[in-house]
Amino acid sequence: MKKQWLIRYSEIFLKSDPVRRQWENTLIANIREVMPGVHVRNERGRIWLDGEVRPDLLKNIFGIVSFSEVEHIRLDEIGSFLPDYCRRHGIDTAKTFAIRMKRVGKHAFTSNDKTIEYGTLLQSGFPHLKVNLANPDKEIHVEIRADQAYLYDNVTKGPGGLPLGVEGTLVALLSGGIDSPVAAWMMMKRGCRILPVFAALDTFLDETTIARAERVVEILARYQPGIKLTVIHDSYLAEAKRELVSRHLEKYTCIFCKRRMYRVATAFALQHGAKGIVTGESLGQVASQTLDNLLVLTDAASEVPIHRPLIGYDKEDTIRIAREIGTFNESISKASGCKAVPSGPSTKAKLAVIREIEEKLEATKMPLPVF
Repeated sequence: MKKQWLIRYSEIFLKSDPVRRQWENTLIANIREVMPGVHVRNERGRIWLDGEVRPDLLKNIFGIVSFSEVEHIRLDEIGSFLPDYCRRHGIDTAKTFAIRMKRVGKHAFTSNDKTIEYGTLLQSGFPHLKVNLANPDKEIHVEIRADQAYLYDNVTKGPGGLPLGVEGTLVALLSGGIDSPVAAWMMMKRGCRILPVFAALDTFLDETTIARAERVVEILARYQPGIKLTVIHDSYLAEAKRELVSRHLEKYTCIFCKRRMYRVATAFALQHGAKGIVTGESLGQVASQTLDNLLVLTDAASEVPIHRPLIGYDKEDTIRIAREIGTFNESISKASGCKAVPSGPSTKAKLAVIREIEEKLEATKMPLPVF
């Protein structure tokens, strides 16, 4: 008998053979990155791990749908091994059970043959047991592959999604609040490595806000090892705010702030080979996230695609995910908010008006920061 870990994936299996092999190799590389001492073996639809496996780390590796600790024996040994295995795994305390069978390869028997055989064997050793396929107290999983057998009684859920990195890299505009870390995490789950950027449009944010964002990124590092926050300082908003106030156009402050953030993030993305930007915007949640303002924000402010995975979510949806991934408590920790927000921000900015104002503002001529 040999203990191993069985790793399952789903979407990878649906790809063409060349893509599947590439994505499998990426998933294996991601496992080795966080557990360099484990030995990895893969078959179609399955990955097997030997060595010092840490299940707490497996829960954070995108592409893993579920995993189980298994005991590996030869198929011809299972008849003598199964009762002892079940005893060690608490079948004495169960009243009902079910055998869950999976079989790969050509055999002289069917899966149903073995299910009946092993179920009868267990009932002879544990007469109190009754079969209940719908809702058993105890499930025993048997996976037969060629002349080998794998037994397990527990399935732990993984994060699912695609292996980190298979879709390339995105820049994440990260504030440290509830929404933007969840948006970044959701794109990680779809196979994107993230470059988190904090656009510090100076004088309106202080170190408490930056520190909160850094702590949130430390939590996201559970899912993308080595991820670091880049803080980009820029004095544009201070200059723009002064000019907007002098022209009695302060209501457009948030629009100008966001457009500058997009331009800064675009320049950073182009320099680092990222394929787009991800933000935490959700439709209608704040003044700058109305349909009218999102149109103004996007137009001419970014040369790369902008991804908004939370666009159709309400706040409770986002909070639920933030709690699940561990960022919520840090995101609501004390930090000073933005001091540039006007008392009456515009909710229906007109693109032509914003362009006209930008052309006249001296601040708009300021060069982008050098990274």
